[in-house]
Amino acid sequence: MNDQRDTPGGIERPINVAISEPAFGSDVVAAMLRALGRHVAPGTAVIPDYLAMLILMTLALTALALVIRSRLSVENPGRLQIVLEDFINLFHGLLDDFVGPTGRQYLPLVGSTFLLIWFSNLAGLVPGLMAPTSNLNVTLGCALTVWVFYHIEGIRAQGVVAYVKHFALPPGSPVLLAPLMLIIEVISHFARVMSLTLRLFGNIFAEELVIIILATLIPFFVPLPMMFLGLLTSTLQALIFVILTMVYLGGAVAVEHHDEAHH
Repeated sequence: MNDQRDTPGGIERPINVAISEPAFGSDVVAAMLRALGRHVAPGTAVIPDYLAMLILMTLALTALALVIRSRLSVENPGRLQIVLEDFINLFHGLLDDFVGPTGRQYLPLVGSTFLLIWFSNLAGLVPGLMAPTSNLNVTLGCALTVWVFYHIEGIRAQGVVAYVKHFALPPGSPVLLAPLMLIIEVISHFARVMSLTLRLFGNIFAEELVIIILATLIPFFVPLPMMFLGLLTSTLQALIFVILTMVYLGGAVAVEHHDEAHH
């Protein structure tokens, strides 16, 4: 698929040539479909490139997790195990701060989301690959996953009535303003999906675009500083995404603690 933008002269020009190429694995899937009697022209991008890269990142992380799990040792931990334990302790501390006493149970969601987004961001710095998170569909999927999850956990923790009530009566708000506050809170929660989606997509897409432009103008040397900056940006954006996830989880499952502090 060509990603095109209108220029001042009215001519549409592709901004990323790599996006127009068939996705990784499309030929294999097309051959399988032809074997099943479905006609697919050779070279057709059956699997979008961003989806192929996302599947690749998921498989790579799963394989890495299985290898690390087989080498875990209580008596003689390796360097990688020590680093992973520090990583877990870091997120345990963040979950304790942002969510509360029950926060550590959400480590699988927060940790896996961080790793998937982080590895996906870094993939854009590898020549020949693209960052799945530079596509709006991927970042929207991540945002919707987080959004649905924290609402489900909020209902599980408080019940439907109490959870809906905290939208209309936030701590410190007058009862007469409940209808207005309910509308504002609903709009605010829908805006969170847009915020999570566009923040991650915009930063990673802009980073890839700048590196491609610099590599086209002056290859090798000029893009290197931007690629180094991309390492920092990729890590920072993944961390911001999961910190906001923890903030939203904390607001959903720990509202009763805020109520007690208010009274």
